Amino acid sequence: MSTNSTGCTFCRIIRGEEKAYKVFEDDFSIVFLDIHPLFPGHCLVVPKEHYETLADLPDESIERIFKNAKLVSQAVEVALKADGSFIGINNKVSQSVPHLHIHIIPRRKGDGLKGFFWPRTRYKDEKELLEIQSMIKTSIEKIVRGEV
Repeated sequence: MSTNSTGCTFCRIIRGEEKAYKVFEDDFSIVFLDIHPLFPGHCLVVPKEHYETLADLPDESIERIFKNAKLVSQAVEVALKADGSFIGINNKVSQSVPHLHIHIIPRRKGDGLKGFFWPRTRYKDEKELLEIQSMIKTSIEKIVRGEV
């Protein structure tokens, strides 16, 4: 993977071809303000190499991106005197730019957000819950064994 993905908005930002309001940068990632923030101070932590999803990110890079997310979440809370923060990643669905990025969103008690940003549902019954649990556990085992 490289930053040569010409159609990628974030790769263009990384190359300096598109404007961004950077708040942090190191050799691994760049952090800038989301231009359509949920709340002011909403930042995006973006690896400089082009990876579309978290699953595409090499294992040796996971610690680096989350250390930077941790740093930025602390900084956003302090800078904006926020009560806390929401940290999230979209993979494929709802991922407006197909380049891995972590959202850091300042939160305040009573800010109007309830749970996640979409309606929540319930499982039909415990049987469905257990089936889903089993499917996910099986997938984890296959991934760990290198079968997926």
